[in-house]
Amino acid sequence: MWSRHPFVISAALAAFVTLAGSYVSPRAMAEEPVPEGFIYLRDVDPTIVQDIRYDSDHNFMGRRVRGYQAPECILTEPAARGLKNVQAELREKDLSLKVYDCYRPQRAVDNFVKWARDLTDTVTKAEFYPTIGKDRLFELGYIASKSGHSRGSTMDLTIVPLPTAEQPGYDPHGPLQPCTNPPGQRYADNSLDFGTGYDCFDPLSHTENPNIAGKARAHRMLLVDVMSRNGFTNYDKEWWHFTLNDEPYPDTFFDFPIVVRQID
Repeated sequence: MWSRHPFVISAALAAFVTLAGSYVSPRAMAEEPVPEGFIYLRDVDPTIVQDIRYDSDHNFMGRRVRGYQAPECILTEPAARGLKNVQAELREKDLSLKVYDCYRPQRAVDNFVKWARDLTDTVTKAEFYPTIGKDRLFELGYIASKSGHSRGSTMDLTIVPLPTAEQPGYDPHGPLQPCTNPPGQRYADNSLDFGTGYDCFDPLSHTENPNIAGKARAHRMLLVDVMSRNGFTNYDKEWWHFTLNDEPYPDTFFDFPIVVRQID
């Protein structure tokens, strides 16, 4: 059982959340776009690479997701500082973290659920779930009505080598390559090989799938090891998905949008 720290929600923060598994959409608060207790990752460690897929068309929905108004990683402060510690370890090995997703508004999760229930929309199937039916995404644990991401201390990430190669641009009109294909035959992500692409809804994405061997398995174990040493736990069905053990808001699902970072 993960330990939990007590917390107090300020009046300003309460405007963004409700407890006990429900939520309230926030008002636009330009003077405080990110509530107390949250921080932009680049303000903690700008060396961590960011590739926020849900602010683009390159994701399993095939379009920008609701609530993403900027390609930014926002996290609770302890989660962000934990990643800074992970990054320090990796940089000693000429490696770097790259985040795909961090805090996720509840409205984005609702967007996922609506998409998953529309069984006629299979535009991205050939890349993101080539071997399973869309009607099984809930059953298999790839889509859910609540997400740890909305609590602010869960993130999706990978490891890239240093210096980091430029990543090829995504062509939305190009042919889709199955995320289960080997490197060179799937989307050319600039990360190390982890055996599948990101957000690959397939058993091969299970962290300890025995069919993943060699360098890909070693990379998965490296990521799990360095993250666990710094206080994060992996979701065993997704090699890229981690949650801070001592997350500050374990029962709170936030819904403030991801907006452009304000520069003082």
